[in-house]
Amino acid sequence: MHFILINLISLLGLVGFFISLYIYDKKKAKKKLVCPRRSNCDTVIHSDYSKIITIPVEVLGMVYYAFMGSIYTIVFIFDLWSNSIALVLLGVSICSVLFSIYLLSIQAFVVKHWCLWCLSSALVSILIFILSYVHLLTY
Repeated sequence: MHFILINLISLLGLVGFFISLYIYDKKKAKKKLVCPRRSNCDTVIHSDYSKIITIPVEVLGMVYYAFMGSIYTIVFIFDLWSNSIALVLLGVSICSVLFSIYLLSIQAFVVKHWCLWCLSSALVSILIFILSYVHLLTY
């Protein structure tokens, strides 16, 4: 079970990283994101809320997903697991979920548009949290 959870979290870290990278690349190249008809990704990713201080939210996403995927992989490969490490990683994933909820609230109540890529990133973040929690319980 331990091996499966680690691989799933690492895979989700990779998926989340590439979602964030896709948004970053399109935004930097000033190209339109491919989104379903009923969502407006460009309005969301170019809103005033798409940066924290001066850091684009998608860059924060890339850092978070790369960190989580890498740390879970490294700690597993070198058998460095401890309850302390698992708690720290769970804490980081909780912060990510809370930030995702904040960003989803911004989309719903302020920008009033949805971005499928942003929703996908939030889902990945939530799944990483759930798997991190299950991992902590089963470790």
